Amino acid sequence: MGTVNVRYIVDDVKAAISFYTNHLGFNVEMNPAPGFAMLSRGDLRLLLNAPGAGGAGQSMPDGKNPEPGGWNRIQIHVDDLDTLVSNLRNANVQFRNDIVKGNGGKQILIDDPAGNCIELFEPYERN
Repeated sequence: MGTVNVRYIVDDVKAAISFYTNHLGFNVEMNPAPGFAMLSRGDLRLLLNAPGAGGAGQSMPDGKNPEPGGWNRIQIHVDDLDTLVSNLRNANVQFRNDIVKGNGGKQILIDDPAGNCIELFEPYERN
């Protein structure tokens, strides 16, 4: 299938780049202007747009402006959720909840600097 693109609206592209690269293992693919960056992690490309920047940051016909936040999210699979959560708490990352255990594994929700949700998920080992 190949690469998947997800776009997040962020208030501060520079702060978002720092967050995703320093805490979640993303790489910067391009940052051609202050209002846009493309990051990658595996087959995921994360497009970061500031409101008003480029086509994706423009107002809608009804006057609404793109804004960060909400509950839609990317899910990042991790090998050791407990250790990652500890490291992120020490770095003062904003958490929405505590670790939740479900049928397929355990997860927790964090926010990027603009308030966009990210799910960190550790799947249970299948025997």
